[in-house]
Amino acid sequence: MVYQWGYCQLVSTSIDSTKKKIGSEFYITLKAIVGSKDKVIFPKDSNFGLLEVLENYKTDTVEKGSKIELSKRYGITQFDAGKYTIPKLPISINQKKYYTDTINLEVVDVKVDTLKQKMYDIKQITKTESKTSWWWYFLGVVFVGVIGYLVYYFVNKKPQNNQTTTIVDKRSPLERAMAELSILDGGHSHDVKKYYSELTDIARRYIENELRIPAMESTTSELLVALQIAADEKKVILSTQTLTDLEKVLRKADLVKFAKSKPDAHEILSDKTTITQTVSHIYEAIPKEKLASAQEEAKLLAEQKALLAKKKKQKTQIIVTAIALLLLLLGFVFSEVLISLKDNILGHPTKELAEGEWVYSEYGNPALKIETPKVLKRVAQQAQNKQSKMPALQKFVYGSLLSDFYIVLSTQKFEAPSNVNLESLAEGIIKDYEKEGARNIIVKSESYDTQLGSKGLKAYGSMMVANALSKEPEKLQYQILLFTQYGGLQAVLITYKDNDDYAKKMVTRIENSIEPLNVIQ
Repeated sequence: MVYQWGYCQLVSTSIDSTKKKIGSEFYITLKAIVGSKDKVIFPKDSNFGLLEVLENYKTDTVEKGSKIELSKRYGITQFDAGKYTIPKLPISINQKKYYTDTINLEVVDVKVDTLKQKMYDIKQITKTESKTSWWWYFLGVVFVGVIGYLVYYFVNKKPQNNQTTTIVDKRSPLERAMAELSILDGGHSHDVKKYYSELTDIARRYIENELRIPAMESTTSELLVALQIAADEKKVILSTQTLTDLEKVLRKADLVKFAKSKPDAHEILSDKTTITQTVSHIYEAIPKEKLASAQEEAKLLAEQKALLAKKKKQKTQIIVTAIALLLLLLGFVFSEVLISLKDNILGHPTKELAEGEWVYSEYGNPALKIETPKVLKRVAQQAQNKQSKMPALQKFVYGSLLSDFYIVLSTQKFEAPSNVNLESLAEGIIKDYEKEGARNIIVKSESYDTQLGSKGLKAYGSMMVANALSKEPEKLQYQILLFTQYGGLQAVLITYKDNDDYAKKMVTRIENSIEPLNVIQ
């Protein structure tokens, strides 16, 4: 009983039983009677002496007058038979430590009757079926197909765009001719030859579209004759003045284009006016029923051209789709052939390991059970210094840091209780990698649970190591699994080449098989 600040503070310890079988849970309760404003911190250790803390239960609070009673319950166990002592445990009250009493307890072994217990022969090694993942093959094929489609699309994009920009002008011949004449530069044209060529082309194009005669390819004389014939056939009454004015402009244009004649600015504007009036006179001279028929015919022609362009576009899309599917199929076949050639003919360094006969065995002390592609070979360790307090290390290896797949398994038994910091131990292993020549090491770590519930630490990442033959830097992946259970330390280290899918599958299979055992020699 301790006095402080004028009132009493009391800590005590109790246990449900002092004798239980191996693996059974003892329940120990720590109590402290304090003031309502006092700050109390109970132990958070994972081990009480040689006893492992299985469960840290919630703190209960009971009011006792002006004081409160705090009760903290722990579940502890031990997997080795023998007599043990729970040491004095510190309880911090207002940053000052008070210690509980020690408690002696006994863990008794479970008797096994070997006369009544049925015994069985050791089973033969069973070969497991390897499963091949195809998803990345499919991604490769899709990638080839998409690339093929994009190549075809961009190669054919420009011609398709050019075709779509030349779709039929829906304006009537008169509307188009008047629009072209309105934007034609007349009074300020510096290229007279180009100007007269465009001016006469507007007139010729209108006559061709309106009266259906080959005006664009005809000479001036041929055009005038054809225009007269068409006028007679279609009952278009054209005045002599209209024909004369048209002929005059066409003849002058011929002189400008072929005889290098140069009309003055007044003549240029006058000729534009003449062509504008000529187009209007021809339009007014056409009978209305003929004009409506011509416009209907032009509209029908435009619809036919639009339909043709649409069908051509649909045909192009069908061709593109067919080519994409063909490339997809060829890519799938090619990837299958390439993978088969690489793995089966040229050989893959880890394929035989992954698909071979695996071994499931126990190693070290405390024992660690693990499944590996090959038996791990014991490595002789240097004799321990007699003055050293560290127990002997047992090491089992397959391969080396420079090989395609490297496994190291080590175990170490503790002679006395030991709180090992797994993160510090992982850092030490990383430094050993550096001593062996590894550079640019990337480290990640996280808590790790085995398939059977054992808890530990997992450190993993990548590093650069010089290739044994080329001496060039090569990227490796590594995995470190650490456990401190059953009175010792167990570690599994794996390294393999980056982007080796067979190696990744092996690592997963090895991880799923790890089982620290309660077997101490």
